[in-house]
Amino acid sequence: MNATPFRLRRRAALATASTAVAALALTACGDDGNSSATSAPPPATASAPATVPTGEHNQADVTFAQGMIPHHRQAILMSEMAQTHAASDEVKALAAKIKKAQDPEIATMTGWLKAWGEKVPTGMDGMDGGDHDGSGMMDDQRMDMLRGASGTAFDTMFLTMMIEHHEGAVEMAKTEKAEGAYGPAKTLADDIITAQTTEIAQMKTMLGKS
Repeated sequence: MNATPFRLRRRAALATASTAVAALALTACGDDGNSSATSAPPPATASAPATVPTGEHNQADVTFAQGMIPHHRQAILMSEMAQTHAASDEVKALAAKIKKAQDPEIATMTGWLKAWGEKVPTGMDGMDGGDHDGSGMMDDQRMDMLRGASGTAFDTMFLTMMIEHHEGAVEMAKTEKAEGAYGPAKTLADDIITAQTTEIAQMKTMLGKS
């Protein structure tokens, strides 16, 4: 048998394989080292929207934060007066507790309003003040009376006014729980109801002692 045709066919096959390998090498060199960017599909999540929920809020949440911030500020102002005007160490301790709790809550609600693009109240702005609005906020006249009192007279006035102030905050928090949509705001409202209801009972007991 003549082996020449077999050898010719073998050489032709090897030549074809070499040509294919060379073509692949040229293709790899022609992409300037970015073959991975063109040959591999982009990650499945590269253009996908964020899946972490940010939390929905509504107008009731905005109203709650905008109203509670100045409400807390007035309670803190009253509590600061107690440190220099009160006679009772128990009143001073309660006032310090109120301030310690409400300062960070103001910061939290301020952060919400900024994130929502809503106005952050300044000072006592945002509350009408006085008994007529149901908020428990003190008007300027009553704040001046508290500021001018001292000793046991201050203690009695502080406790009486703070009970009223807390009762207003509890009502505001109940409205938020019923009408709000933002989970953290509703949780804060629940915390306010729990803490301030307890403090109201404590202050009523303290008034009974005086």
